[in-house]
Parts: sequence; structure tokens; C-alpha cells
Amino acid sequence: MNSTTSVLECRPNCGACCTAPSITSPIPGMPNGKPAGVRCVQLAHDNRCLIFGQPSRPAFCGGLQPAADMCGDTREYAIRWLGELERATAPV
Repeated sequence: MNSTTSVLECRPNCGACCTAPSITSPIPGMPNGKPAGVRCVQLAHDNRCLIFGQPSRPAFCGGLQPAADMCGDTREYAIRWLGELERATAPV
């Protein structure tokens, strides 16, 4: 496996993937999803998902897995990387 795409454990107190990308499907407390850059209401104070493993968690969230190229070494890196991906894939 390539080291830049190796699967990682979530970094404690990060939550970048629950903030940076837009989510278009309903989330409990956010029936219309969430825009990019907005913190998910299901993100706890310690940046852990409150609905992890529950059926109400959007499929998008379950499909986004931590990886070295996405997460980097810091939360700030992950926010920037995911933000760039969001802009690159946004409809024109």
C-alpha cells in the first residue's frame, strides 16, 4: 500500500472531516445537510461524532476514511486539504 494513502486512525480532537466538506444528505439536527466550512451539529466538544455507527449517520461520513494524504500531520492541514477538494469538485 502506498504510504500517502495508508489508512489511519482519526486524530484525537480533529473533526476536520466533519467541518470542511459539504454534506448534502440529512443529518440529525441539520435536515438539509451542511455547507462546506460549517461545523456539523453532531460533532461533540471534543470533535468526536455523536452519531458514529448509528443508522442516522450519513453514508458520506462513513465513506470518508482517514488517510495520510488527507489528514497530514495537523487539523489545519486536513481542513485545508478537504477545502481544496471541496472547491475542486464543486459544480460550476
